[in-house]
Amino acid sequence: MNTLPQETIHNLVSAALAEDIGAGDITTDAAIPADQRAEASIIAKEACVVAGLPLVEAVFTQIDRGIAVKLLVDEGDVVKEGTRVCVLKGPARGILTGERTALNFLQRLSGIATLTHQFVAKVAQASTRVKPKILDTRKTTPTLRILEKYAVAVGGGTNHRMGLFDAVMIKDNHRVVLARLGLKALGDAVALARKKHPNAPIIIEADNVEQVEEALAAGANHILLDNMTPDELREAVALIGGRAKTEASGGVRLDTVTAIASTGVDYISVGALTHSARAVDFSLEIRDVEMNG
Repeated sequence: MNTLPQETIHNLVSAALAEDIGAGDITTDAAIPADQRAEASIIAKEACVVAGLPLVEAVFTQIDRGIAVKLLVDEGDVVKEGTRVCVLKGPARGILTGERTALNFLQRLSGIATLTHQFVAKVAQASTRVKPKILDTRKTTPTLRILEKYAVAVGGGTNHRMGLFDAVMIKDNHRVVLARLGLKALGDAVALARKKHPNAPIIIEADNVEQVEEALAAGANHILLDNMTPDELREAVALIGGRAKTEASGGVRLDTVTAIASTGVDYISVGALTHSARAVDFSLEIRDVEMNG
């Protein structure tokens, strides 16, 4: 997901502004003359991958179309501390009112993109010729999944399923229920899912080699290898032998991902990309104020 639909941007920004402004910005309305104009810059206070600029633009244009937004970097650029990412010119009230909402989007999405970029860089150090892809998960902020998965893509990651509707994924708790329904239940579930959703990938979670064999027998075309050690991952990859895609998952960290990537898996899913990414520090600074009269 390398772009965001304009309708999505508009709707999410509208909701965010309504949450923050409510009946009006009573501080700015009282303190700043309506005709006051200003120029401001948004500055990265630390090195990062920039993500969220389309939302920054939308925040200020929705507040006041008289605010001109000039982007100084591109979405996905790696920038140094102190880099100005955009310049704003126009009514001072609008700039001040939109400041926090714009920064909230930018800080959150840049944090996700930056962490993703770090994981991708660690995978590039793996000893395998073909490097596995870094995947996100559904461990996202409710109502903001599309933004957070977009930020993963900006950072160089690959999006996993968007929700429960676009891939069949039989996880551990599904398997607990199916195990009580008999030996054929897993295979029957896969067959039914494939019949009803022929274009959806069939992913089955496995915690050990025995479950890997069961997933293969059931007809999975993608096996999620959960919380396995690197040695266990190598054994599972060898057993699967290319008959299904392989995905390592569970507690993946920056200090472990290179070793995991070296086992030969096709994918590594990392929940931390979206549930634990630290916001990047940006600030909005007024650079110039036009003197009225």
